Formats: sequence, structure tokens, C-alpha cells
Amino acid sequence: MFEILVYLFQNYFHHDACPQPEQLALKLSAAGFEDEEISEALEWLSGLQRMASGERPAITIDSRSVRCYDEEELAKLDVDCRGFLMFLENAGVLNPLTRELIIERAMALDDVVVSVAKLKVIVLMVLWNQHQVMDSLILEELLSEDDERHFH
Repeated sequence: MFEILVYLFQNYFHHDACPQPEQLALKLSAAGFEDEEISEALEWLSGLQRMASGERPAITIDSRSVRCYDEEELAKLDVDCRGFLMFLENAGVLNPLTRELIIERAMALDDVVVSVAKLKVIVLMVLWNQHQVMDSLILEELLSEDDERHFH
């Protein structure tokens, strides 16, 4: 699924250029992706759309509150993932609402633990979905697969 998400970003850099789900499924199939992966990716993207346009948490964009994680989130998002989110928020890349959307999308995965590499793709897709302009250094960081760095 994550290969599809990166493929979408690379091939439809401008979110508005991305085709509707039915046509997108055909294009992804023609590009060689498996039907199961395509369905999983489209379902995940549909959840992203619903969350982005639905009810939002009771937090403001400029909130200076500290995020406390519940047990399930702590188990799925290890210290490196949480540190990476804090790094992005402190760098001004994420606001509290975007952070919450990213956490929700990470929690929607079947994975027991989400790796930093997968979290980077989630961040990339959430920012892409929100039409946010990304600094080239941040974009390079999100597209890198180097999980050896620590952001805490």
C-alpha cells in the first residue's frame, strides 16, 4: 500500500490532478500494482478524505498544548515516531490539527507497530491531501527511508 501512496505523490504532485477512485484504480492496475494493494490504498485514502473533511478535534491550529498519547497509540507509535511528529510540529511543518489527522491515519493501519518510514509516508500524504506547500528539505526528509535518525 505504501508503494502506491508514494507513487501517487510522485505522479500526481498536485493533488487536484489525481483522478477519481475508479479511474485511479484502473491506472494503478495498469502500472502493475496488485488489486488487493490498490483496494487497501484507496480505502485508506477514502478514510483520509473523510477525516479531513469531517468533525475535527476540539483543538485550535495555534494551540501550545502538549500531546499525551493513550496506551494504544504508545504501542503503535514508538518513541521514534512520536519524536518525529514532535520534530515536525516544532519545525512548523505540522499544526496540532494536522498532527491529529496523521495519528488517526497511523492508527487506522493494521500494523502492530508503525515504522518511521511508514509514518513519513502518512505525513507526506496528509500534507499532500491538504494541498500544503512543503519546503524542499522537509520533502527530502519525508521521501528518505533512513530510519536510523532519532528525533527526540
